[in-house]
Amino acid sequence: MAFGYVPLGVAFGLLLVDSGQPWWLAPLMGAVVYAGSAQFLAIGLLAAHAPLPDIFIATLLLNLRHVFFGFSMLARVPARGWRRLYLIFGLTDETWSLLSAAAPPAGVRRDAYDLAVTALDHAAWVGGCTLGAVAGGVLDVDTRGLDFALTALFLVLAVEQWHALHEPWPFLLAAAAGLLALALAPPAQFLLVALAFTLSGLLAVRRLRGWTPAT
Repeated sequence: MAFGYVPLGVAFGLLLVDSGQPWWLAPLMGAVVYAGSAQFLAIGLLAAHAPLPDIFIATLLLNLRHVFFGFSMLARVPARGWRRLYLIFGLTDETWSLLSAAAPPAGVRRDAYDLAVTALDHAAWVGGCTLGAVAGGVLDVDTRGLDFALTALFLVLAVEQWHALHEPWPFLLAAAAGLLALALAPPAQFLLVALAFTLSGLLAVRRLRGWTPAT
C-alpha cells in the first residue's frame, strides 16, 4: 500500500506548497483529513479562497462513497471504544479493499489486524504528504503534471469498478452528467452540479429497474 500512498502523498505535498500554502498544512491535512481525493480538491478550493460551506459540501459529496464501505464493515469493527472510532475514520478506498481481501495471520485477532493495517496505511499517507511538503519548501521542484496524480487515481478506481460491475451504464451516466454540467454550470460549481446530475440519474435508473435493497 505504501508504494501507492507515499508517491501520491508526495505529489500532494508538493502541489500544496506550490499553491502558496505553508508546508505544515500538508502533514496536518494528511493526519486529520486523510482523504486523497478531497485533499487534492482542497488545493484548488483553498487557492481560490472558496467559502467554507462550498468546501464542506464538495468534500461531503466526494467522499459519500465511504458510507457504503462502512456498511460492509459493520460486523468487523469493535462495538465501542477508540478502536471503533479510528477504524471508521481510517476506512479509505484502498484500506477497505485490503481488509476485504486479506485474512489476518494465524493467531492474530481480526480487530487487531484491521487496526494495524489501518494505522500503517495512515502513517504511509502522512509520511508521503510530509516528505512532499518539506521537499517543496527547500527544493525548486517543477510541479507541472503532478496534478494529474488525482486524475490517475480516479482512472484506476474507475477501472477497478469496471472489473467489479461489468455494466456500461454507470460509466455512460457519469460521462453524460459531466458533459451536461460542463455545458450548463459555471466552473466553480461544476463538481457539485455534475454530482447532482449523477445522483438524479442513479435514482431514475433505480425507479425504472424497480431496484430495492433486497435485490
